[in-house]
Parts: sequence; C-alpha cells; structure tokens
Amino acid sequence: MIEELLPEPVVAVEAHGLDDAARSPLYPEEEALVARAVAKRRREFTAVRSCARRAMEKLGVAPQAVLSGERGAPRWPAGLVGSMTHCDGYCAAALVRATELVSLGIDAEPDGPLPDGVLSAVALPEEARRLRTLAARAPGVHWERLLFSAKESVYKAWFPLTGAWLDFMEADIEISVDAGGRRGGLRAALLVPGPSVGGRRLTHFEGRWTAGRGLLATAVTVPHPPAPVRAGP
Repeated sequence: MIEELLPEPVVAVEAHGLDDAARSPLYPEEEALVARAVAKRRREFTAVRSCARRAMEKLGVAPQAVLSGERGAPRWPAGLVGSMTHCDGYCAAALVRATELVSLGIDAEPDGPLPDGVLSAVALPEEARRLRTLAARAPGVHWERLLFSAKESVYKAWFPLTGAWLDFMEADIEISVDAGGRRGGLRAALLVPGPSVGGRRLTHFEGRWTAGRGLLATAVTVPHPPAPVRAGP
C-alpha cells in the first residue's frame, strides 16, 4: 500500500501481520530501548525495524540499528531519509537516499472511526466542513481517520527539517479523490512559517493516500527544489 504512494526512488517494505517480522533479532542498542516494554510495543518495534532493514538492503546499505532521536523520531544511517509506521497487524518503512528527496513521512491507520472527541482536537473548522462533503460524496472511507493519518505524515516529514513540534491545527489539509474513490492526493498548507529548503521557504507539503485491506495509508514527500536555470551566453 505505501509503495504505491511514493515516487520511484523510494524503497518501501511493509508487513501485513507482524508475526514473522516480529521474530527478527534486534541490535543490542535497540534491545535496550524496549527492555521494559509490554509485549505489543515490543512486537511492533521489532517488526517495523525488520522492514526498515530490508529497505536498507534494497538500497545497498548495510542493515544497522534504528534508534530513536528527539521526540522519538528514527535516526537513519547517514545519507538516507525515511519514515516508519505501524498499527494493529500492519507496519511499513520507507527509505530513500537524501540526494533524491529532502524528507518524507508515512502513516497507516485502521479504516475505522476516530475515538470520540479526537476529531475536534485535530481538525480545523474548514477541514471538518470538507470532511462532511467527502463523506456525503464517498461514504466508503472514514475520512476523519484519513485526515488524522495525513496530519501524522505531514508531521513526520516536517520534524526532520525543523526539529520543532507541528500542532495538528498548524496545517490545513485538503484531500482530493481519484476516480473510484479509494485513493487520491493531499495538500497541506502550513499555517506557520515552513522550513527553508534550498533557500526557499516551504508553504505547503504534498502527498498521496490510499484505502484498502481495512487500512488507510498516507505519504508526504518533500522534493529538492529545481536547479536554477542558468542564463545563456
């Protein structure tokens, strides 16, 4: 699911059902991070790192530990950018060389309702209005959960560029729908000053979403700015 949302240079590895991936060995440094974790947390932690190491191998990078940095963000090998996600019965990791993308974020959620009270905490009034329009037009998707997932992907792409928190209310996300109603695009207008990339201040992020197999998946990518056009002789 995740791979279809990402441009070709990105390598994505996913696991539906975590039993096999969760049996992969951890590095000692990783083991220390989950030494006192409950079984569910340990299982998801192990499975998603198994996906990440398989993605490293596909990129020709020696598999290595994936530790947690500030605010729990994964610390990737030098020269790589990436993102990880997990929810009940599913996990995925996406990696790409830093020469191909500046940043990326992925997220997966069960295609079900948000818990009571969560939508008002994550959705701007205009977003909530657009969700009602989407629900009336295509009721087969839990749009409020998709919005939550999109905001998670936006944050995961934002944080490596800024090292700062981005509140749910600081990005205004518009969701577009392709023919068929089960996939589409995302555009996140940043309501606070965005990071500077290649000397340009970003005002928005863009991405894609898809629904299937009881899941909603979103991905946001931040490309390098185009090279400046040189004047002719």
